Amino acid sequence: MAYFASCTASSRSYFEALELAERRALHSYFDQHIVADEELGYIALDEGDYCALPAHLAARVVHTIHGSMLDEF
Repeated sequence: MAYFASCTASSRSYFEALELAERRALHSYFDQHIVADEELGYIALDEGDYCALPAHLAARVVHTIHGSMLDEF
């Protein structure tokens, strides 16, 4: 059975932020977060830009992609 759903601007911004976060995570030691924003929809944030995420941003994280670079070599 197939289901069809219309693509809204909100879901489009989520998938765009997800794609950006996944690409950035490949080349980063830091986690990439997708954050819900009332005006912009969803945005991707690099945890390294903020050290520890401020509480007002951490409360709006909807998905996290862990950084893929290892510092073990």
